[in-house]
Amino acid sequence: MRKALRWLLALTVLIGTLSTAGAATAAQPEANGSTDIKERLLSIPGMRLVEEKPYTGYRFFVLTYTQPIDHRRPSKGTFEQRITVLHKDVSRPTVFYTGGYNVSTNPSRREPTQIVDGNQVSMEYRFFTPSRPSPADWTKLDIWQAASDQHRIFKALKPIYDKKWISTGGSKGGMTATYYERFYPRDMDGVVAYVAPNDVVNKEDSAYDEFFANVGTEECRDRLNGVQREALVRREPMEKKYAAYAAENGYTFNTVGSLDKAYEATVLDYVWGFWQYSLLSDCDTIPVDAKNATDEEIWNSIDTIAGFSFYTDQGLEPYTPYYYQAGTQLGAPTIGFPHIEKKYIRYGYLPPRYFVPRDIEMRFQPGVMRDVDSWVRHNAYQMLFVYGENDPWGAEPFRLGKGADDSYVFTAPGANHGANVAGLVADEKALATAKILKWAGVASATVQSDPAAAKPLAKYDAKLDKRGAERTLRP
Repeated sequence: MRKALRWLLALTVLIGTLSTAGAATAAQPEANGSTDIKERLLSIPGMRLVEEKPYTGYRFFVLTYTQPIDHRRPSKGTFEQRITVLHKDVSRPTVFYTGGYNVSTNPSRREPTQIVDGNQVSMEYRFFTPSRPSPADWTKLDIWQAASDQHRIFKALKPIYDKKWISTGGSKGGMTATYYERFYPRDMDGVVAYVAPNDVVNKEDSAYDEFFANVGTEECRDRLNGVQREALVRREPMEKKYAAYAAENGYTFNTVGSLDKAYEATVLDYVWGFWQYSLLSDCDTIPVDAKNATDEEIWNSIDTIAGFSFYTDQGLEPYTPYYYQAGTQLGAPTIGFPHIEKKYIRYGYLPPRYFVPRDIEMRFQPGVMRDVDSWVRHNAYQMLFVYGENDPWGAEPFRLGKGADDSYVFTAPGANHGANVAGLVADEKALATAKILKWAGVASATVQSDPAAAKPLAKYDAKLDKRGAERTLRP
C-alpha cells in the first residue's frame, strides 16, 4: 500500500511538472459554448503543437506529448513522444492507431477509421526517433512501457473524445494494439489487430518452415528458391558488385559485422520478402531459369524484393528499437533453407543481436510472449485479428481459447502482409465490419440485426486510405 501511495505521489508531482512542459493555458469556452479543437488539445498538460496541416473534412495536427521515461518511476525524467490527431468531430468515435514504428506526419486514415467515420489518434512508438529519451536507457523499451504510453495518451484525450474508442495497428502495430489490451483491458471498446505475429516460443519456429514448403504454387516456390540459391552460388562476383554499390553510396557494415554477412542476410530474406510484399500473380516477375540468368538479373530481383541497402549501418539504424525488442521480448523467426546446400550458407538466419550495436545490452525474456498469448486465449473481449493467407508473419498467429468472448480470427485468402477486412470472404467481411461498427457504438439497427448490411460509413479517399504492406522485412 505504501509503495502504491509513493507511486501516486510521484505521478502527482510529475503531472504538476509536465503542465509547464509546452502546454498552453487551459482554453476557456467561447461565447457560443464551443472551444476550438486546437485550443482544447493544447490545454492538455504536456501537449505541444508541432504543426497543423489542412485536409478537407478534417483537421490534422502533429503534436508531441510529454511522457515519463519510466512509467513505474515517473519522477525520473521525461521525453517528448510524437503523436498525430486526425480530427473529424468530437461526436464521432475515435480510433487509436500505432504502426509500432515511426508515425507519419501526413494525414492518413486506417481501415477502422474509415469504417466508423471517426477521429484517429496515431502514436509513434517510444525510442523511434525523435520519440527517444536522451540519454537512451534501453531497459525502458518494453511492451509494458509502450502500453503505458498509450494508456496515458488515451486518458489525456478521453475528456475531449468521449465516445467509443477502437485501437488498431498493422504488423508490429497489431502486436502493439494487442499488448495494450492485455495491460489496459478497460481502455478500449474494441481492438482490430492486423497481421500480428505471435512468437510464443522463440526457439520453436517449425511453423515458418511448413509455411514456406506450401505457400503459393510449386512453380512459384521453385523460381524463388532458384534465384535465392543462385545468388549464393555466385557469391564472389555478386559481392564485388555489392562492395562497389556500398562504396558508391557510403554504406558501412560495422553493426552486422561484415559485407559478407550483410550480403547473405539480404539473400536469405529474399523468399520471405516476396511473400510478405507480393501476390502469387507477381511470380511472373521472377526469373524462370535462375542458373541461366545474368548476374544483373539475379542482383535486380534480390535488390527489388529484399534490398541490399537494408543490412548496412545506415539501413539498420532506424530499426534499432525493433531489433532490440525482438531480441529481448518479441522473439524472431529462424528458418531453414532445404533447397540450398550447406556449403553455400555461412551464417544462416542471423538473430537480432547482429542488428543492434554491441554497446546496447540485450537479454531475452522468454515468458513475456507466453503471458500475452495466454491472456488473449482466455480473456480476449471484442478483439478482431486479421491475417493474410500468403503472409509469412501469419505462420504463428494469435489464437482464441474458450475464455475469449465476441472475438475473431479471420484470414484473407491470397493476401500478403497488407491483408485487411476488405479482403476477407464476403460473410467474414460483413461480420467484421458489423462488429467494428458495433464496438464503436455507430452500428445502425439494421446492421445489428443483419451484419450483411454493414459497410464503411466514410467513402474511400484515395489519399487518406491508400495503403499497402510496409516495405520492410520487419513485422
